[in-house]
Amino acid sequence: MRAIDLLAELAAKPATLDELASKASVHKTTVMRLLHAMEEKRFVVRDDDQRFMLGSKLFELSSLALEQRDIRKVAHPHLAELNGRTGHTVHLAEFEGNEVVYIDKFESHHPVRMYSRIGLTASLHSAAVSKVLLADMPHSRQEKIAAGLDYIKVTENTLTSPEALLAELEQVRIQGWAHDNAEHEAFVHCIAAPIRDASGAVVAAASCSVPVVMLSYEGLLELLPDLKASTEAISNDLGWISHERTSS
Repeated sequence: MRAIDLLAELAAKPATLDELASKASVHKTTVMRLLHAMEEKRFVVRDDDQRFMLGSKLFELSSLALEQRDIRKVAHPHLAELNGRTGHTVHLAEFEGNEVVYIDKFESHHPVRMYSRIGLTASLHSAAVSKVLLADMPHSRQEKIAAGLDYIKVTENTLTSPEALLAELEQVRIQGWAHDNAEHEAFVHCIAAPIRDASGAVVAAASCSVPVVMLSYEGLLELLPDLKASTEAISNDLGWISHERTSS
């Protein structure tokens, strides 16, 4: 526990032996012994001014920890809780190659069910999860993908051009969420929010889908705080630290 306390101190900023000992509840020699043991195992390292700082072993362990964080496994309890709280269909999706694929689904508690299932692909120009994933890409890649799509108009609200899609992706990037306003199926609308990894990159998207007859568009937007709370919790479990958390 004393060693962990020392690591927590060094996580805030580098410090000398004297500085660390002045805050410790044990004698300076005990602090020195702990630091030397951690230095030998590369948990801490000293700079030229004899200040201790976090060592490369912690980077190695953090990388291994993040590699073990499977998105579906991490997201599952949060999305199950979201599904239980809202009662509506919840999807989890990510890019697989050039396609957006549903990798998890929680069925609606209501009689009307979505046709989607795990393993199906999502439309790149109309699905809310696709817009969230595309919005995080560099603009040049967005342009290339948008130019290569077939804009099949399946409802009155379907986007029908690369320009329209790119404009909406910019809006998604700014606001931090996306909608499918009955663009893929006239009787269903949907909102989606991003899931980020430790680097801040969007690695997946989660959504709430609701039949139009059950909930108006305004009512759909009222689900957004719950959805974003769930995706942020998943992101935090994947190692992402939001600006709100760092500033609080």
